[in-house]
Amino acid sequence: MRRTVPDLLPTSVVGSYPQPAWLVDRDKLKSWMPPRVRARELWRVPEESLQEAQDDATILAMRDMERAGIDIITDGEVRRESYSNHFATALEGVDIDTPGSVLGRTGNSTPVPRVVGPIRRARPVQVRDTEFLRANTDHAIRITLPGPFTMSQQAQNEYYDDEESLAMAYAEVVNEEVHALFEAGADIVQLDEPWMQSRHEKAKRFAVETIARALDGATGETAVHMCFGYAAVVHEKPSGYSFLPELDGCSADQISIEAAEPGLDNSVISSLPSKKIMLGVISMGDREIETPEIVADRIRVALKHAPADRLIVAPDCGMKYLSRETAFGKLSAMVKGAAIVRAELGKI
Repeated sequence: MRRTVPDLLPTSVVGSYPQPAWLVDRDKLKSWMPPRVRARELWRVPEESLQEAQDDATILAMRDMERAGIDIITDGEVRRESYSNHFATALEGVDIDTPGSVLGRTGNSTPVPRVVGPIRRARPVQVRDTEFLRANTDHAIRITLPGPFTMSQQAQNEYYDDEESLAMAYAEVVNEEVHALFEAGADIVQLDEPWMQSRHEKAKRFAVETIARALDGATGETAVHMCFGYAAVVHEKPSGYSFLPELDGCSADQISIEAAEPGLDNSVISSLPSKKIMLGVISMGDREIETPEIVADRIRVALKHAPADRLIVAPDCGMKYLSRETAFGKLSAMVKGAAIVRAELGKI
């Protein structure tokens, strides 16, 4: 029997959770930029045992989220070297063996897939991941995919006429995967689109249209995640989004925003009146574990701009760069902080 999700202030994770040190080389993980092509040398487990090891680590991540009291869990993205390359490098039409390069969000050149032919999804990429997650929990589940706009910015285009055409080609294959993930049991499918913020002028031209194509005909709840980049990589963050109100016109049901670490002015929530807001109330840049009361205060501020039935309580971003102990502590505090405010609302 499936657990029900609270109507007011449900809790969720954005996507990733710390991978065990016996599975990945965490020193390499922390010292590298998030890979856009394959980074097999991150894995400590031989290829023939890797899937079984990833399954075991996924169970550990899921159980941590459940023990912390999270309402909507993920698989922790344990099988991924980064949030985007797991899907992006599984597609046809890209060359990952002789990569190109683009300037990343920090201004450094990073290797990326070269698009040398039509982008196609030759096989399901994350269907087994979703089926595994669904089979091993009675909680609501969220599955994440890299969004088409972000993938178009993390590739060197040598085939399509322009970036808009490339982004729409990515949207087509994302749409195929979205449908397959809902069929596999996903409750929520989320597109990760952090590069809409860092490439906001381009995003204003064609991001909303590509999201519409990617989510066309979706049979369940959908989300778009926006952030300023991993705190472990991007150390100085702006206090506001350059591309956000435009997303009220997109087809996703939820918009996920980073708010805790950058000290975001929560009044920006008012610019998304038709969406549920997944609000970041846990900072990934602060290794100190927030108290439940700090979390409650952050939620109370947001409630001045949106009702509790439109707010989902979450960390700012993925948690993969934290220690497991810190990540679990932060999630536990987040759940307790949400419960404090939920109890207050029940008394009104």
